[in-house]
Amino acid sequence: MLWLSELLLQNHDIESFERLLEKVVDKAQEGEMFMRMDVKPPFQDTPDNWEERLEAAFTDAPRS
Repeated sequence: MLWLSELLLQNHDIESFERLLEKVVDKAQEGEMFMRMDVKPPFQDTPDNWEERLEAAFTDAPRS
């Protein structure tokens, strides 16, 4: 289970929503099956539809 709060805590180098999307895709490709969005991303560029964007990035990521 991928928790958004844990991903943010473990990756202090993330400085934008776009970079967060990339990390979410990476985690999906590593085999994470489920994602929980338990916090709102704290970035200035976080869009209003952030939950839908993260879900789409996670779901649509190519899996091996």
